[in-house]
Amino acid sequence: MSKKSNNKNKIPPSVQFIIEGMEIIKKHPLFGCMNYYDRIRDFDDKEKSGSAYVTSAGYMVFNKNKRHSPQEWAYIIAHLILHLGLGHTNPDKVSKAVDIRLWNIACDIYITKFLQDIKFQGASMEADIIQTFQGSLKDEQTIYEYLSQHKEQAESYKVLGTYTFNDIFDLEDIWDKREWRWHSKDYFEREFAYALQHSVKSVLQSAASAEILAEYNTRSRQAANWFINSFPLLGGLAAHFKVIEDSEYCQKNEIQIAAVDAGLKEIYVNPAAGLSNDELKFVLAHEYLHAGLDHANRSKGRDHYLWNIACDYVVNGWLMEMKIGKMPENGLMYDESLKGMSAEEIYDELVRNIRVNRKLMTFRGYGKGDIIGSGERKNGSVSLDDFCKNALMQGLEYQISSGRGFIPAGLIEEIRALAMPPIPWDVKLAKWFDDFFAPIEKHRTYARPSRRQASTPDIPRPRYFIDDTQTEGRTFGVVIDTSGSMSAKDIGIALGAVASYADAKDIPKARVVFCDAEAYDKGYMSPEEIAGRVEVMGRGGTILQPAVDILENAKDFPKDGPVLIITDGYIERDLKIKREHAFLIPKGHVLPFRPSGKVFYYEK
Repeated sequence: MSKKSNNKNKIPPSVQFIIEGMEIIKKHPLFGCMNYYDRIRDFDDKEKSGSAYVTSAGYMVFNKNKRHSPQEWAYIIAHLILHLGLGHTNPDKVSKAVDIRLWNIACDIYITKFLQDIKFQGASMEADIIQTFQGSLKDEQTIYEYLSQHKEQAESYKVLGTYTFNDIFDLEDIWDKREWRWHSKDYFEREFAYALQHSVKSVLQSAASAEILAEYNTRSRQAANWFINSFPLLGGLAAHFKVIEDSEYCQKNEIQIAAVDAGLKEIYVNPAAGLSNDELKFVLAHEYLHAGLDHANRSKGRDHYLWNIACDYVVNGWLMEMKIGKMPENGLMYDESLKGMSAEEIYDELVRNIRVNRKLMTFRGYGKGDIIGSGERKNGSVSLDDFCKNALMQGLEYQISSGRGFIPAGLIEEIRALAMPPIPWDVKLAKWFDDFFAPIEKHRTYARPSRRQASTPDIPRPRYFIDDTQTEGRTFGVVIDTSGSMSAKDIGIALGAVASYADAKDIPKARVVFCDAEAYDKGYMSPEEIAGRVEVMGRGGTILQPAVDILENAKDFPKDGPVLIITDGYIERDLKIKREHAFLIPKGHVLPFRPSGKVFYYEK
């Protein structure tokens, strides 16, 4: 009798693992604050192939026949808890979704990102989903709208593939509003908000010593937090850069107001400068932009101090337009007549009078640039340069989408130009261009003196120039696939490639046509206009024939002008092109037909 009784009460290993997974959850600083543990059921329904699902009434149902480790069950439980805490099963929210399955996938994707952001153990297993998702991850509704427009891709974004979650939601139960009779519709959301607040407070209390709290409460740190909470463009940089207020360090390193070391991700602020709160915001924004726009590495052999001053003029002009904080009385380079000029152009103006301009003062002081270090250190597996670019690009996307504050057009162009550099030269593609565009012979004249003559006026030097008649009719057509399958990176590579080849072959302008489901003729554009600073139209499906027809039938386009088609290969099968042409596609992609023109591949 005793043996039978013991066998009957013995817990199966699979159920024991679920219990151990729950114990892991209870010890978590966030999920351990929520009282969901009395709402657990298990089921032994072989028709359900998934591991678990959650109901709108707050019940979490587990398939005890599934074999997962305790940590995997903890990850599953955390996933289900977030469905409730984020209101994904609230009937009022679910009713807005036309396709309940797409809503389910959208919620799964958002939760996967949430678990990765809080570094929950096991979240890395689904990292590929977030990296490959091409839409915005702003919120569940935004993700749902993207999936609704790309239904053919939705199934590839199903998360928790390891656990084969097929029924996260009990669809019938979602619409049974009687389940809500025991509590209000936002019951789980309010409980989650309380748990989140409690966990943050407890972590700060347990992890922060008096010294760290004192550092956190400095005026500079408070100003940095303003960017994190209120200014998304620079929020990502503010969250990862440490602000150091140390009078002794600043005195030793001759920092009168502030300086930045992008390599160390540190900003130094001299507390003796006596800046107001608004002046601190201005100074920090100034240093964040130095780091984010990679000014330390963009000098390229220029005088470092004059380059620093040129960057200061540009950055301060943008900050004045954005009305961030208040200009400090000292250490400010600002000239309204330089508005719209790049740092490179301003530098060329400064070197004309080096002796005078070297006396200008940066935030660090006379003769000292506030850009410290080379900025070439690594941030884990990601270079610091890429980290800063990504932080600015993500901040720009969120700032524009949320409509938070004005951003100067020059700053937007600068950020996008940095994020979309031209691809390296491809020898075969360069040769293809050589077949159509022979090198132009440059002429020289003494009627227009060379720039070098200004430094030695007693030595006559000729200027080399290209006769305008030599470039007449020297052009080519470009069709750029801007469909949804083309990522922002691919389009950036395309724009950079077109600009590079046009400039290298002395082609004054190229005929550019963007195309997805429709063709968008941008007309003739110079290399400078093309280099990542044009507004890309479309982003729909992919039909390139209308774009090709525009170039084929254009009266102002040469009959022998070649066409370069830049695409990812997901185009129609019956594309017809009469004139000379070539394709530029990512390495590893193929065209859906046998091309008559040449095909070149680039590394993504």
